[in-house]
Amino acid sequence: MTDLERKQERTPVPSGWTYAPAPESRDVVQLRDRYGHFVGGEWLEPKETYPTISPATEETLAEVGQATSEEVDLAVKAARGAYENGWSNLPGSERAKYLFRIARILQERSREFAVLESLNGGKPIKESRDVDLPLAAAHFFYYAGWADKLEYAFPNRKPKPVGVAGQIIPWNFPLLMLSWKIAPALACGNTVVLKPAETTPLTALLFCDVLRQAELPPGVVNIVTGDGSTGAALVKHAGVDKIAFTGSTEVGKAIQRELAGTGTKLTLELGGKAANVIFDDAALDQAVEGIVNGIYFNQGHVCCAGSRLLVQESISDAVIEKLKRRLTTLRVGDPLDKNTDVGAINSKMQLDRITELVEAGKEEGAEIYQPPCRLPEKGYWFVPTVFTNVAQSYRIAQEEIFGPVLSVLTFRTPEEAVEKANNTPYGLSAGVWTEKGSRILWMAQQLKAGVVWANTYNRFDPTSPFGGYKESGYGREGGKHGLEPYLKFDSEAFGG
Repeated sequence: MTDLERKQERTPVPSGWTYAPAPESRDVVQLRDRYGHFVGGEWLEPKETYPTISPATEETLAEVGQATSEEVDLAVKAARGAYENGWSNLPGSERAKYLFRIARILQERSREFAVLESLNGGKPIKESRDVDLPLAAAHFFYYAGWADKLEYAFPNRKPKPVGVAGQIIPWNFPLLMLSWKIAPALACGNTVVLKPAETTPLTALLFCDVLRQAELPPGVVNIVTGDGSTGAALVKHAGVDKIAFTGSTEVGKAIQRELAGTGTKLTLELGGKAANVIFDDAALDQAVEGIVNGIYFNQGHVCCAGSRLLVQESISDAVIEKLKRRLTTLRVGDPLDKNTDVGAINSKMQLDRITELVEAGKEEGAEIYQPPCRLPEKGYWFVPTVFTNVAQSYRIAQEEIFGPVLSVLTFRTPEEAVEKANNTPYGLSAGVWTEKGSRILWMAQQLKAGVVWANTYNRFDPTSPFGGYKESGYGREGGKHGLEPYLKFDSEAFGG
């Protein structure tokens, strides 16, 4: 035995690791006390305001505008003017230059945006820094590349911009959803009126300064803030040619009813209740990491979250044991701490929704597991949760919880796994874990989901389309497919 081995033998091994706080500085972000609406390249003083807060501390961060229908009208008119006065006729290579500038500026200011995203939304800084910001910039880079190649993307169809796009985005990925929507719209020659979510408007408002730096022509992108009434005013506005909405299925259905028969183009990316399917030949440690990433990433505030875990019966005990052990290592707390794995729930309303469904799961007979966890005294928090002994009929297996709550079900055969996975009104995403490539391909064909991940989960790329079926909406964002909703085509089949 060497001296080093003797020393290691005598050194007691700590029973658990502790982490010293490693907070990211807030000083990189300079917030105003009050924000208006960004219309025609200028700040419009709002008639009404409301406070936006940090869900981790409940402190007020700023007052932001509550846009009225009159203010929405001003934004739509500004977008129409910019569309008709040059943007729609600008060569694609020129539009691409603006998109490239925006992408580069987002990269240069990524730390500032990441801190603000975590501050206003509650997600861990390491997710904002390593996922949201790189992907947001990547979408602008990607669609900048398409701006002068639309006729190659859609040969013999003569693509033209639709006009003014009204875009309504959710609170779970504020800046990333903004990029998903604005980048393809501008690449195709449209102008935009965007409404961020009521609880997370600050990165969209900071993005207005990026537009200023990029010298985007006034009115090409307009941003109005407010609650659902602002979104409704945008949907109903006769001057809007296309609506893109990401959010709840309930609101998506209301938008669809409102626009039926109007001729306004519509894409909807709605809720989900994804199945993450683990077969007995899967690499279990890798699969457990995929399960954790699938449901506890961003506090479960993910429309494609793997909220239903389907485990082959022969390995269910082993998977659940490994999963419970892994949950004890998750750190819940300050979103700005670089050690944090699970941040704050976005709002009191969402916390109440999660709590209600968890109580329903217990009442219906499911077995709950929550690791030991000390939650901060202020703010909105929920312990990462696993339910076992879940029946298909339970609310926690049918309804979208949109929080860090996993329901575990078992299956015996691949056919049973498919039947259980598809037993949902949603159809946004799914995951499959197995070493057999043929089984992956068979499952992908059988699963009624817009996106199927194989031996991974929650991986996104601007080149790959994303969207769902059934009550998860229709239309695609990302990839070449993401261009089509922002284009109209001549009726001729072959040029002419």
